[in-house]
Amino acid sequence: MRAERVFAYGAAAGLLGDLLLGDPRRGHPVAAFGRAAGAVEQRLWRDHRGWGALHTLVCAGGTTALGAAAAHAVRRSPAASIALTGAAAWAVVGGTSLAREAGAVERALRAGDVEAARARLPHLCGRDPQSLDADGIARAVVESVAENTSDAVVGALVWGAVAGVPGLLGFRAVNTLDAMVGHKSSRYRRYGWASARLDDLAGWPGARLTAALTTVAGGDPRGAVRAWRADAARHPSPNAGPVEASFAGALGVRLGGTLSYGGRVEHRPVLNGAAGRAVRAGSGDIDRAVRLSRRVGWLALGVCAGARLLVRGAAGRGRPQGHLTEHPVGHLTGHLVGRLKGRAS
Repeated sequence: MRAERVFAYGAAAGLLGDLLLGDPRRGHPVAAFGRAAGAVEQRLWRDHRGWGALHTLVCAGGTTALGAAAAHAVRRSPAASIALTGAAAWAVVGGTSLAREAGAVERALRAGDVEAARARLPHLCGRDPQSLDADGIARAVVESVAENTSDAVVGALVWGAVAGVPGLLGFRAVNTLDAMVGHKSSRYRRYGWASARLDDLAGWPGARLTAALTTVAGGDPRGAVRAWRADAARHPSPNAGPVEASFAGALGVRLGGTLSYGGRVEHRPVLNGAAGRAVRAGSGDIDRAVRLSRRVGWLALGVCAGARLLVRGAAGRGRPQGHLTEHPVGHLTGHLVGRLKGRAS
């Protein structure tokens, strides 16, 4: 069985596993990675970009190498390769946990229990919940659902399509490191710089694919495209901007504006401000965002698996019949690198 089919079957199994099982309450691989990365930080931390870059290299590079070694070990067994890809996809994709946490906040808001909603909000994002009223909490949840659709689902599938199991694990490692140290606080402004920049780079293709699929899966394709084109570049994040803007346009709501992180107030541009209405607590806006996120995730699986099949199939033309591609990265990465070099020349 060719490697492109291994990814398609394995990624589908991983997303189905996430849908049916969600994340384990104990012993999650991402949590184990976080503990290991924290231990590395305790040994390496210096207020210097170079030490932060070393931290990123050790943690993200080590995880990617582990994935490559595991894929190499099972390369001759299609069943084992599919199982490994499925397990990796299930471990790194977080669509069901995202939906559950968003749903918990929505239920609390509908019940009028703002304090319960504030207590659940830190499970989704780093906003200061005490600074938010009910509508502000609802807006924060919709924004978090949008951004995490890219970070927790689509981005991982993109890198899985590019590099198989190493791509799945490496992307999640980079994204997790950014969440841990990629802050502008006094401790991490320099130490977390490398993690933050690498996360921006790794998340770039997934964010654009998420925004594009949102225009297809949302209820207002024209609104999503209009908001994406008009407002994405105004967002301070190069990746959250396209995703949040397209979600805002597709849902017909306004996102962005004033928010607070760690006691620091930020005034961000309003996305879809001309055409959207304010997000309202208990109005179903959160549920609509979650349903849109689900549709985008499954569409992304189809696009990524289809692209891998097409590109690997084209790369494999002219080979002797019966040739098996055994390496999980293989010709798709070579094809993409070749195209990038061609554009740069």
